[in-house]
Amino acid sequence: MNSPMSENGSGADDLPLRVAFYLPQFHQTPENDAWHGGGFTEWSVVARSRPLFPGHRQPELPGELGFYDLRVPEVREQQARLARAHGISAFCYYHYWFKGLRMLERPFNEVLSSGAPNFPFCLAWANESWYRRWQGSTDELVVEQTFDEEDDVEHIRWLIEAFRDERYLRVKGRPLLAVYRPQDLPNPVRTVEIWRQECGRAGLPDPWLVGFETRGNVVEPAAIGFDAGAEFIPHGLTELVEPLTHPPLCDPSNSVYDYGEVATAYSARAEPAWTRYPCVATGWDNTPRRRSGEALILMGSTPEAYGGWLRHAIERQRRSEGSDGVVFVNAWNEWAEGAHLEPDDHWGRAYLETTRHVVTELGGTVPPLHLDPDDEEVLTPTIEEYYQDLYAKFVQLQDRASGYTAIADRKLQSWHQYYARELQEQREQNRTLAELALGLEQQIQFLKGKLAAGEPLAPESVAAIATVGSDAT
Repeated sequence: MNSPMSENGSGADDLPLRVAFYLPQFHQTPENDAWHGGGFTEWSVVARSRPLFPGHRQPELPGELGFYDLRVPEVREQQARLARAHGISAFCYYHYWFKGLRMLERPFNEVLSSGAPNFPFCLAWANESWYRRWQGSTDELVVEQTFDEEDDVEHIRWLIEAFRDERYLRVKGRPLLAVYRPQDLPNPVRTVEIWRQECGRAGLPDPWLVGFETRGNVVEPAAIGFDAGAEFIPHGLTELVEPLTHPPLCDPSNSVYDYGEVATAYSARAEPAWTRYPCVATGWDNTPRRRSGEALILMGSTPEAYGGWLRHAIERQRRSEGSDGVVFVNAWNEWAEGAHLEPDDHWGRAYLETTRHVVTELGGTVPPLHLDPDDEEVLTPTIEEYYQDLYAKFVQLQDRASGYTAIADRKLQSWHQYYARELQEQREQNRTLAELALGLEQQIQFLKGKLAAGEPLAPESVAAIATVGSDAT
């Protein structure tokens, strides 16, 4: 296959990179089974969400990709095809590292080890502790995030293996690594120094470090050894926009904002003295995770409104950073937070199609919507694959036929037992009737004998004959 990136790793045109956040939560893990119940995945909270007030669209359910499992490689391939064909440059996978322990790691492990899909990626270290309850509560710690220099070394050595991949996204020739909460690092300058030293020893360029502006933390990146900052919607929202009046029946602990006002406010922010990458949200509604209150909802998101925000962010980055710029999109698949480019059952592909339209309108290069030749070569089934597919279908038909046969056998057995009981009852009734008829015949013969002898019949004898006849009837 051809490399998905240009030589400098920034794409094939002069537009900034469009990088979508990617959540790997959509598969079962032993930890989630233990903490949240057997079979828990992100879909568990998505599917059981309910509206908080009239006109509130919940749950938001997936469209053509369905309730997928990220352990399935075909799903990851489908996602990459959709993203590539609609103008997304790369996925930014959330990376969970706790002193050598990695969580939700299987999807990215398989992407890295298999070489598929052939689609650019980078990592964002979500460097915060995990708590059991998903209601904003911090009362039950399940995995604590701690930091030390020894772990900094171990961590970057693992990251270096990802940096070596030719698909890894690069800015100015350096692998992009984002940190969700750089303010939590006890000594970020020292951590960065260790990371750069280890990359140098491995013969790799320093990572291009991006610190997200989360929890109201906005610092000049250079002050902590980073190269750029980045917005992370909806962090910082309360400083820019006033919430709407609470809709009828909406719990006052929830916060509701107008999507259009939010997009305008972020677009109007003054440029800082350092490099700041904008973030554009397709929407936001974390009701599935905040069913008991304190949900944050951006009302009124449409593909057109999203497209206007995205267009402004791309144009602004192109003027300031050119093809070395980055526009983050929140998100590819944050279904439990109402932020997803993936098709849903309400809008279909509209957000993806808007992304493609904006990119092409601004002169960006987007491949045709049909599969490119490299993909077709890989994906066209061989005769052996056709045979395997047919054999699998044959086995399925056999299983179904066996099931139908088993059902028919059970029904036949049930009918056999029913009619056997009916026949036995009829036989019992016939035997009783035969015995009564014999008794009646004997009584009649006895009485005939008495009549022939000229003996009078007693009234009780006549009554006895009548009783026997009645029983026989």
